[in-house]
Amino acid sequence: MSSTQTPIGIDLGTTFSVVARVDRHGNPETITNAAGERWTPSAVLFEEGSVIVGTEARNAAYLEPEGFADFAKRDMGDDGYHRTIHGQLYPPEVIQSLVLKKLKVDYEERYGEMRDVVITVPAYFNEPRRKATQDAGRLAGLNVLDIINEPTAAAIAYGFQQGFLSKEGKAERSERVLVYDLGGGTFDVTVMEICGSDFKTLATGGDVHLGGIDFDQRLIDYACDQFIEKHGQDPRSEPSGVQRLKRIGEDVKRALTHRTQTTFPVDHAGYSLRVPISRELLEEKTADLMTRTVFTIRSVVRQAGLQLSDLTRVLLVGGSTRMPMVDSTLQKEFGFELDRTVSTDEAVAHGAALYAGVLMTRQTGGISGMTVQNVNSHSLGVLGTDTKTGRPRNGVVVPANTALPVTKGKRFSTARDGQTSVKVSVIEGGSATGQNSTPVGECVVRDLPEGLPKGTHVDVIFTYKENGRLEVQATIPSLKKNAKLVVQRDTGLSDARLEEWISRVEKIAVSPS
Repeated sequence: MSSTQTPIGIDLGTTFSVVARVDRHGNPETITNAAGERWTPSAVLFEEGSVIVGTEARNAAYLEPEGFADFAKRDMGDDGYHRTIHGQLYPPEVIQSLVLKKLKVDYEERYGEMRDVVITVPAYFNEPRRKATQDAGRLAGLNVLDIINEPTAAAIAYGFQQGFLSKEGKAERSERVLVYDLGGGTFDVTVMEICGSDFKTLATGGDVHLGGIDFDQRLIDYACDQFIEKHGQDPRSEPSGVQRLKRIGEDVKRALTHRTQTTFPVDHAGYSLRVPISRELLEEKTADLMTRTVFTIRSVVRQAGLQLSDLTRVLLVGGSTRMPMVDSTLQKEFGFELDRTVSTDEAVAHGAALYAGVLMTRQTGGISGMTVQNVNSHSLGVLGTDTKTGRPRNGVVVPANTALPVTKGKRFSTARDGQTSVKVSVIEGGSATGQNSTPVGECVVRDLPEGLPKGTHVDVIFTYKENGRLEVQATIPSLKKNAKLVVQRDTGLSDARLEEWISRVEKIAVSPS
């Protein structure tokens, strides 16, 4: 860890990313990029041997759609980005690493070394997505001190910036805060209890496929349907047209934040159409999306063991909370004023920088004395077989919304005589039979002695860390020594592929402008 580097936090967003640091007075500040922008579009344009990241990449998206990538955050934890780029399938963490590399280049041109950082993730990110985020940091040449949930970071920034949290990290009064975080591509709800210098997460929930881009898409689809009805052509049939529509859809949505009426221009195949769009129409077309956020709120508050009336504050975070329908929907739900006192775009990065100060040596202006306790957003278990029914069974070891860190175990048994190895399939979430679960990986206990009888006990121990990362250990209690454990991940980059991509990313030039 660098002894001179100031604490740095990075909000690695779906649509925009923000860098913040703690200054010599202990205050968080947003760092502008090379173009003087306070946030950088999380967009990458691949060229021969180099990439362009940020605004210039977005501007060129409709000219070179085959080399353009955005919204990679939604694919984190998957084997590949949702489409090929110049015919090649890239891991999403590689695309995200190039965004981080751009942020690093811009920072270092003005401030010196950027190495030790805290990166934020949606609270609802599962373990494979969290690992992919850490891998993205490593690919970019960063030392990821920790990853922190975005709503938690926003709550830290809120407490600090509003004077409610002192520079020693202590709160003057107790608060129960619900953080409503609706970003460009993900949605989180977290209930936190802030008391003294303790930030305790009570419950969290969300949707990694719900964000501002889904509201944009409803406008795009409506405008295209009007165009098809009039001209019989679909403007979404060409990649360049899709990229242009995405930009226009976002601009139209933003315009309706300040205006009640605007138009959606559509040009395709030599035809043009100006589609009237009203704020009322947007709210009608996206009512179900807002309803999904309300259902999540109610579920999370219930899981926290609270009622809406027990909350002292509702904190709005994320650029998509600027939509008027968010205010009207939530005020109807809660019955009191919402809190917009922190920057919806910068609070998460500021909180991450403050948390980096906690993790570092506290010699660089970082606050001290703060403790942050999170919960896991998904249950964690082992997918086994019910001996009575023969059907798959989800053996939950760590239930959702368990306070972290935690170490828990469960005893299983071998399925047949003479097994020489035992495979433990680790999953997150899912039903009692394991349906809709996320595979985390397979832990294999090998080299068991011959003649091991059916029903031999296998103890599986999960250690779930504060940042939502997982360690797994399996042992055979009847043996005098611990069995060897090999973790084989089902998703993400293996250690060998990670090293291969590190060398490849190092050779990719990222423009500082």
